[in-house]
Amino acid sequence: MSPRRFSLRTRLTLGAVAAAAIALAVLISAFNIVLDARLRSDADNVLRERATTVLRGLGTVNGRLSVAEAPDAGAVDTQTWIFAGARALEQPARLDARDQVAVRALARARLGFTTVDATDTRLLATPVRSGFRQLGTVVVAASVSPYESTASWALLGSVILGVLMLAASVALSRWLISHALRPVAEITGRATAWGELDLGRRFFAGEPHDELTGLAAAFDRLLARLAESLRREQRLTAEVSHELRTPLAKIAAEAELGRGGERRGGERAEALERIGAHALELQQVLDTLLASARAGQPRASQGSDAAESARRAAAQVRDALAAQGKSIAVACDHGRRRAAAEDDVVQRILAPLLDNAVRFAHRRVDLAVRARDGFVVYEVSDDGPGVAAPDRERIFEPGFCAGGPCADGVDGHSHAGAGLGLSLVRRLAHAAGGEVEARERAGGASFVVRLPAA
Repeated sequence: MSPRRFSLRTRLTLGAVAAAAIALAVLISAFNIVLDARLRSDADNVLRERATTVLRGLGTVNGRLSVAEAPDAGAVDTQTWIFAGARALEQPARLDARDQVAVRALARARLGFTTVDATDTRLLATPVRSGFRQLGTVVVAASVSPYESTASWALLGSVILGVLMLAASVALSRWLISHALRPVAEITGRATAWGELDLGRRFFAGEPHDELTGLAAAFDRLLARLAESLRREQRLTAEVSHELRTPLAKIAAEAELGRGGERRGGERAEALERIGAHALELQQVLDTLLASARAGQPRASQGSDAAESARRAAAQVRDALAAQGKSIAVACDHGRRRAAAEDDVVQRILAPLLDNAVRFAHRRVDLAVRARDGFVVYEVSDDGPGVAAPDRERIFEPGFCAGGPCADGVDGHSHAGAGLGLSLVRRLAHAAGGEVEARERAGGASFVVRLPAA
């Protein structure tokens, strides 16, 4: 089975167990190697001490080696050979042929350690000197079986202890990993139980303090963005229904009146003209919605000439202003400024603001264009009644009217007609990466649009 088919808990447990097993194997091996070396060193030290003791009991007679004090032959663990050349002056009473061969070979070599594996015997040869002359060799032996038994039991004990520790590490690792992943299981359970409209719920409340709470917080931020996106879509639905309802109702009413046989030709012509005007309003709403959709999609764009877009938007309302005895002035600061939005998007943003200014200005409308801190700023102002301070943010809500429920208004004023709506203007500006706000102004209203500069 592929490792990817295992659960995360199993994979983490297997990884922890493998690491623990490797660590225990290294520790057990190192412990037994050090212990074996220490036991061998102890055995060699015992042989050196015995050889030193034997050397103290030796003497010389007429320049020849003599044994002044014989070693204790009754000692079970003490085996001593004293050689004068190749002749054995002293040797143990009970000899093993294999040990005897090794002893004589070591006596000829006169120095060093050797081990007889067949009898588990360790041998040490030490020369007997008188001045600079060597008189003979002392060979001592000791059984290494007790040391090997100690090493074997230590190995067995360490392996058993290692297995027990490995089992304990498996249980502990599984418990710790299960405990650590419990929040993930809870998050999964919550997400599974939530419905498609439960975007107001959250996984974690508070500041993240570890990786899992950080993940939960990231999911919460994602849910917040999804909830905000859903609210925007709901607002768009409300905006569209609000913007299209009135023109459609007017078109239907005018068409019904136009079908009346008693209407004269002039009245029918006026009805058809109004139907055409209302249809144009519908077309403007749809064009703005399409512009908003295009502005929200990433694509290559060279932007637009900020001053030229402002002049075109002003030209669309100049005749309406002139018919009312009003005027409009467009002021641009020096230099060629470009906004990072298409020309039609900029005009769709400015058109509703200029329409409002046309309706409520007493005599004059101003449109200023300037560059500020990486943005192109458009300011539409008029000398009308202005917007009350409590309503400067609420006017951007769909269907809001300062005087109560709004039948036709789209911008916070109770005027007749269905415009594009300030809420739709703000949506379009956000889609283009900008912002729209109403500002305080003495003697009129002022709306500021900030779009990124190209």
